Amino acid sequence: MSEDRLSVTDHSRDSAGLRYVYPVVSRRAGGVSIGINLNPNNACNWRCIYCQVPELIRGTAPPVDLALLEKELDGFLHELQHGDFMRRVPPEARRINDIALSGNGEPTSAQEFAEVIELIARYKPAGLKLVLITNGSLMQRDSVQQGLRRMAQLDGEVWFKLDRASEAGMALVNDTRLTMDRVSQNLTTAISCCPNTWLQTCWFALDGAAPGAQDEDDYVDFLKGLLRGGIRPQGVLLYGLARPSMQPEAARLSALPAEWLEAFGARIRALGIEVRVSA
Repeated sequence: MSEDRLSVTDHSRDSAGLRYVYPVVSRRAGGVSIGINLNPNNACNWRCIYCQVPELIRGTAPPVDLALLEKELDGFLHELQHGDFMRRVPPEARRINDIALSGNGEPTSAQEFAEVIELIARYKPAGLKLVLITNGSLMQRDSVQQGLRRMAQLDGEVWFKLDRASEAGMALVNDTRLTMDRVSQNLTTAISCCPNTWLQTCWFALDGAAPGAQDEDDYVDFLKGLLRGGIRPQGVLLYGLARPSMQPEAARLSALPAEWLEAFGARIRALGIEVRVSA
C-alpha cells in the first residue's frame, strides 16, 4: 500500500493498491469511509461535469469478481481495525465511519449488485453504516431493488443524486436525458425499498454564475411535489466543490461561498426537510 498521507481532497481509488476497495477521508462523514468501486473501468451511464474520475467513459460496470471483492474487503477491514493504516489518516479522522458503494461509475449498473450487498452484509461490523451513492437511474432493475431492500435490513442509507430539478438542468450538469417524471418514479422506488434515502445535491458556479433563481425554484417545487404525493426523503445533503473536476468543463466550474449554500439550504428547510450543508 502507498504510504502517502490521505486527505479530504484526494479520493484516489488506488491508494490501497486494491481493485475494488479504497479508503476515503470523507469531509461529510467525518472519518474514514471504506469505498467499494464496482466500476474499475471508469464507466458510467452519466457524465456529470464536476466528476473527478479521469478518463471517464460511457458504459456499465464490468462483471464483478466476487471472490476478489470478498478477499479485499475482509483484508482491508482487518488492516483498518488491527493494522497501522490509520497512521496515514489525519488524527481527527481516525475512525471508520462507513462502507460506501460509490467509485468510478454508477454502482447499481453492476449486474451482481444484490450479491455485492449480501457479501458486504457478511463482513460489515455491527454498527458500521452502509451507504450507496447513486444517480438513481437504474431503480427499475429487480437486482437493484433487491439490494436496496437488503440495505434497509442493514440500516443502510441511499444517497440519491439530484443536482438540478429540471430536464434542462440535468442535461447540462449530468449529461443525461432523464425526464423529471422518471426521476420522481426512481426516487419513489428508492424510498420504498430503503426508506433511509437522502437526496445529494452538488451546488456550484458555472462560468462564474451561481445556479439561478429558476434552478432553486425548480428544486423546491420538485420537493413540494414529492411531499404532496406522500413521498418524503430523509433529507438533503447539499455540498459544494471540494476537488477538481476531471471533465472538459473543469475550468468553467468554481465553488460557491458557504453562505450561498446555507441560504439555499434554508429554503429547503422551510419545507420541513432536514438539510446538511458541506461547503
